[in-house]
Amino acid sequence: MTDENKSETEVKNIDFEEKIEELEKELTQKNEEIEKLQKDLEKSESETQEYIALSQRLQADFENFKKIQDKRNKDLVKFANENVIKEFLDCYEDFGRALETENDEDLRKGIELIYNKFSDVLAKEGVSEIPAKGEKFDLNKHEALMVQESDDVENGYVIEELMKGYMYKDKVLKYSKVIVCKK
Repeated sequence: MTDENKSETEVKNIDFEEKIEELEKELTQKNEEIEKLQKDLEKSESETQEYIALSQRLQADFENFKKIQDKRNKDLVKFANENVIKEFLDCYEDFGRALETENDEDLRKGIELIYNKFSDVLAKEGVSEIPAKGEKFDLNKHEALMVQESDDVENGYVIEELMKGYMYKDKVLKYSKVIVCKK
């Protein structure tokens, strides 16, 4: 081999060696990047598993909460009238005592007492009578069973109340049954 060929071969070898070194450096960098990405992936997978576990616990807690609330609501509905019933028990016992009396005057006083207690309990719970006689007929509160002519009452007004009506707060429980004046 000539010097020229030898030098060309050496130059090529040096170029190859430099390229090999560059490629090795690049490979090392790529391997480091891969390792970093693998660590990031593992970390992300770990976080994902934690979030999944947290989500499952929260869902289980929510299901338990719903069951507890359903039970509370059922109990609330089941015992909603407990206080009213306690108050009516006093009236019930008063009826029993009134029936045991032998004197008609005592019986009347006992029944009046019971009537007043019932009235108080109903008023305290928000129940009130619907005014009817002499009032203007109102479809939202009165039910006309009959119509009559009357010189004493204006047209469209209630002549007589046949059965009382009642409101519970702002809701009609029972409509007043009335006779309405129609001219």
